[in-house]
Amino acid sequence: MAPKGRHCDVVVVGAGQAGLAMGQLLAKEGRRFVILDRANEVGAAWRERWDSLTLFTPRRYDSLPGLPFPGDPDGYPSRDEVIAYLERYVGEHDLPVELGSEVRSLVAHDGSFVLDVDGGSITADQVVVATGPFQHPYVPGLASGLDPKVAQMHSTGYRSPGDPPEGTVLVVGGGNTGFQIAKELSATNKVQLSIGSRQLSLPQRLLGRDLFWWLTKTGLLRKTVESRLGKRMRQRETLIGSSPRELRKRYGITLRPRAIDATGTTVRFEDGSELEVDAVIWATGYRPAYSWINLPVFDEEGRPRHRRGVTDVPGFYFLGLTWQYTRGSALLGWVKDDAVFLAREMAAQRGEDTSTEATRRAAA
Repeated sequence: MAPKGRHCDVVVVGAGQAGLAMGQLLAKEGRRFVILDRANEVGAAWRERWDSLTLFTPRRYDSLPGLPFPGDPDGYPSRDEVIAYLERYVGEHDLPVELGSEVRSLVAHDGSFVLDVDGGSITADQVVVATGPFQHPYVPGLASGLDPKVAQMHSTGYRSPGDPPEGTVLVVGGGNTGFQIAKELSATNKVQLSIGSRQLSLPQRLLGRDLFWWLTKTGLLRKTVESRLGKRMRQRETLIGSSPRELRKRYGITLRPRAIDATGTTVRFEDGSELEVDAVIWATGYRPAYSWINLPVFDEEGRPRHRRGVTDVPGFYFLGLTWQYTRGSALLGWVKDDAVFLAREMAAQRGEDTSTEATRRAAA
């Protein structure tokens, strides 16, 4: 017996930039769809970032389909500007977003998908999981060895320099988040940064142009994960507007190798050195949170198996993943490229017109 509940052509899970971009395309096509999000506000991942966060992409590159990002096109928007833009995007396109709607489980049933949403159910012909790369904050196991008097927080819990106590703060994580938080804290604390990954440092501006002008002009942003260069780039953290040298020279931050152990108030590093800490900020990224999806679309480590978001289960897709297809796949201004591709694939799966002109009209 089929579960009782409403039916949609498409259910999009996630009301961040990826889910909203997908929603705009579906609205243009006249699909019956809904965008579900467990949070009570759109753009929940942005709201969990620190107060002073500024994008490293200029506003001219930060638009979703159908709505230019407002303000100086050569300036860099703040976190709050992005949140306001996403809220406006929902209103401008009248997107059917249902907040506070957590999907508890998703299964296949008689050629459709069944989503258990807070005790009710929705069936759909197609599902797009657009929950993005920022799902479950990851903190290494060594954190449990620290004394309770050492203040600890994941980067999602950090808001401003007043959060950690006075004294020595260790920031763990060598990505853009770790570097930016370390720089901000250096004005109020003695800061050290532990880096355990390989990095590629790129300047924010080069020869008077923003980095993303060059990346777009040269086609580097279009290099796919399947290309030789794309595979090399994916193996490294890409630092934009930051470098280890800058941290040492300009901000007086001491760099440490990978943190491997912690006992009491002491953190030990890969090179055998130790550090007494008063606080630790874990800028150590995220892990997938897909336990609610009961479909054969994951590898042994729980990562989605897909090709540019298309899975082996007909009608089931991912959008907004890091390096889903290119370096820009999870970035605000480039997620639309994968969304347009998926819209075409979804139409093909339904047996509809997938011509270039039809897709162009949908994305216009």
